[in-house]
Amino acid sequence: MATDPSEYDEAVPHIKAHLARVGRAVGRIWTAHAGQPYGQVRPALVEALEKEDAGRMVPQLVDLFARQISEGTEPPILTSTRDINDGEQR
Repeated sequence: MATDPSEYDEAVPHIKAHLARVGRAVGRIWTAHAGQPYGQVRPALVEALEKEDAGRMVPQLVDLFARQISEGTEPPILTSTRDINDGEQR
């Protein structure tokens, strides 16, 4: 099954926009809830993702972000979205 390269070019802006929405939601929850119990972090993260219109995510990824925030470990998505946004400004 071959993929038309133009499909990739058309998808990239949508992927970047989705990652930016996820990054904003994760960043807000990281700022407000880092180090708090997982049971508090995950529902707050789900709500933030829904508010950013990024609620359609693999549940395991939401679990991973929530666990990282709860443990006080900055989720890599925050660095990745900063890199994406920096790249657009150049």
